[in-house]
Amino acid sequence: MSQHTPNELTKIFARDRELITQLKTQDGRFARLADDYHEVNRQVHRIEAETEAASDERTEALKKQRLSLLDEITAIVTKARSAP
Repeated sequence: MSQHTPNELTKIFARDRELITQLKTQDGRFARLADDYHEVNRQVHRIEAETEAASDERTEALKKQRLSLLDEITAIVTKARSAP
């Protein structure tokens, strides 16, 4: 498997690396969302890299799940970024 999985949170939120690390250690919900995102993103990447087989329906469901998780993560990061 490639070490460079697309759509990693560290790439998406490159300017917020410290904030992401802080949220992972201080916010249990954020940490769970980040872990779930990481796992779903890896599954999608394996399917797209053809190292894992999946139906089109399964692939689309995973992509929708990834997007939903990313939306939640983005909302938390945005809120934390604007906090005093």
